[in-house]
Amino acid sequence: MTLAESRGIKRPPEHEADARQAGGRAHPGPLEYTRIGLILAVITAVEVGAFYMDIAQWALVSILVVLSAVKFSLVVMWFMHLRFDSRLFSGLLVGGLMLAAALFVVVLSTLGGGLT
Repeated sequence: MTLAESRGIKRPPEHEADARQAGGRAHPGPLEYTRIGLILAVITAVEVGAFYMDIAQWALVSILVVLSAVKFSLVVMWFMHLRFDSRLFSGLLVGGLMLAAALFVVVLSTLGGGLT
């Protein structure tokens, strides 16, 4: 029972559709979540494998940053249901991520982190 139901608040008729529907799409089921979990496990295995490879440090850092960004976006879009919310939320999240990445680069460049 939802809070609105317990207070006796009636839902408007346009919201009478199945609660599992969002933007015309059904929320994913357990099988889809399992697939995403397996994809995340494979990406993690690639990250661990890349760490043990004998490659240049700049290449290793680049690979790990890209793979981490992919994992971050998968987790946010699927497990936090951002995929089914307003595009405004996606824009705010991506904008914040880009600002954080820019700040990261500026701070490391300023402190001699070897990025330039």
